Amino acid sequence: MTSQDQAGAWHLLQRGRAFFGGVLAVVLTIGTVRIAGFGAFDDFQLRVGAVVIASLVVLLANPLFAKGQRLRWLGVLLDAALFVAIAAAAVWYNRIAEELWSGLYAFTRADVLVGCFGVAAVLELSRRAIGAPLFIVSLVAIGYALGGEHLPSVLRHAGFTLESTVEVVWYSFNGVFGTPVAVVTSYVLIFVLFGTVLEAIGTGDALLRVARRATARTRGGPAHAAIFASGLFGTLSGSTIANVVGTGVFTMPMIKNHGFSARFAGAVESAASTGGQIMPPVMGAVAFIMADVTGIPYVQVVLAALVPSLFYYASLFTYVAVKAGRDGIRSAADAPVVRLTRQDWRLMAGFVIPLAVIVVALVAGRSPALGGFWATAIGLVIGFAVSPPFRREPRRLLDAAVKAGRASATLLVAVAAVGVVIGVMNMTGLGLKFANAVLSVSGENLFLALLLTMAASLVLGMGMPSVPAYLIIVLVMGPALAKLGIPLIAAHLFAVYYAMLSMITPPVALAAFAAAPICGASPFQVAFESCKIAAVGFIIPFVFVYEPSLLIIDGVDIAGFAWAIFRLSVGLWLLATGFEGWALNRLGAGERLLRAAAGFGLLIPETTSSIAALVIAAVVLRREAAHAVRAFATKQTA
Repeated sequence: MTSQDQAGAWHLLQRGRAFFGGVLAVVLTIGTVRIAGFGAFDDFQLRVGAVVIASLVVLLANPLFAKGQRLRWLGVLLDAALFVAIAAAAVWYNRIAEELWSGLYAFTRADVLVGCFGVAAVLELSRRAIGAPLFIVSLVAIGYALGGEHLPSVLRHAGFTLESTVEVVWYSFNGVFGTPVAVVTSYVLIFVLFGTVLEAIGTGDALLRVARRATARTRGGPAHAAIFASGLFGTLSGSTIANVVGTGVFTMPMIKNHGFSARFAGAVESAASTGGQIMPPVMGAVAFIMADVTGIPYVQVVLAALVPSLFYYASLFTYVAVKAGRDGIRSAADAPVVRLTRQDWRLMAGFVIPLAVIVVALVAGRSPALGGFWATAIGLVIGFAVSPPFRREPRRLLDAAVKAGRASATLLVAVAAVGVVIGVMNMTGLGLKFANAVLSVSGENLFLALLLTMAASLVLGMGMPSVPAYLIIVLVMGPALAKLGIPLIAAHLFAVYYAMLSMITPPVALAAFAAAPICGASPFQVAFESCKIAAVGFIIPFVFVYEPSLLIIDGVDIAGFAWAIFRLSVGLWLLATGFEGWALNRLGAGERLLRAAAGFGLLIPETTSSIAALVIAAVVLRREAAHAVRAFATKQTA
């Protein structure tokens, strides 16, 4: 075959791959709508079928050696082998499923070998879909199951054979096809589709324009607009990276043009997009997983998350305002105001009305999936009614279906790989071993135990999307939090926060790496600046663990709630001004240090530190208090 023939064959193969990948992505999207609106399939078909279709979508979208001229045909052969492995393993599981459930089935070598192929295929596809970290964690988990009996006593277990490991990890609903896959398929994927539909309609652009109009006269200007828009859209997107890229291409250049540095522009977008995962009502799909894992009603989960998430975004707004003051950036009073047209408000209706439908459905006790189904349907109706491009170009709907299917496939493959870790944890009891290790180091000191848990959670979550990161963190560290006597919802929100914040924590800060090429700064500069901006977010979980009234469930202690709100409000201002060295004017090094120390002291609510922090705060905030009084008096006189 000549080189020209090879090029033609390769081009034809690539077109076929893209076509069939798109078809399977649409099939996954149609299945999502069917499940959300009309009920689930048989449980076995739901779990195994979803993972197989998702695996094939990921395989076709992420071919091996696609760019290498010499190795690309070898990549085709390996991809074909991977296709056969995942399909054959699923068919094999289906063939022996009834006998397995009867408890009378004896495993053969062929069963073990086919199961190994299936697990290997899922792990390789998770690597292609979201990168190496989860792949490595899953391999370590399997290695621990097979060789953990040879480890030191603190980690040692009784020992498991390859057969027993494969039986749990592949041939059961405790591994690859476990509860996370069922929850994601039944509840989460419809919201992935919902976010994609809103994006196709043009709601994201309208939301950004509204945000720019609302923040036009603030010091931060477009930086504040980015926070506002990313917080609202991030709760629906389910993907921090997609949010950074989707809104960041517009917001980061505007932030730079306003006078902020490139790294600060990237950091603002990264921190704001990351926070979407803790912003009710959808919380980037984590809320549905948490409700299923904890047994706490979904409405209570989002209610508990509300106040902490509002303070997280308030801290971002405050930090940007202080940064603008320090750098001498003024509000763009003379700049032309963004004029909102009727079309903008019509498109915003495509965001507000479906969101209201979700809230009403959940308050009425309906299934989250059904709420997502109706929200998506209403969003489509509004889109056809108010968006001429969407109405004139039916292909936009098809493209949205393909995009949603591919995003859903990535999420499903990720949680399937997490299932490997869950299966091993359940077999070996490793979570309890971690819990005992944390408690033995911290003793009776709750603060030290939380600090160790935070550090471990940030490490475990690095390089993973929020959903798999949360699942692994709560699996490993959850028993430690439970033994500390922390309320269940507080313990799980603690895990969610650090799963989220691992996206901006160096060295594997995926949100910062996504923002860096758009803003034109070093990824590590963006990551460190993001952590600085989001510093209060790292402390908020400690506050609601010590003061559960902040979560406004299970009865609210009004005095405790008010005290927590006061501490957070003063503490975030002290930290912002201390880090940036500006409050009405520039601050000296000594006062910056005092403010930062007082801010941390107020946010870590132990009695001694709180009293000392209050004394320091009263001293250093005198000028701001006097300025506020004068401004109020002037306004009253006017």
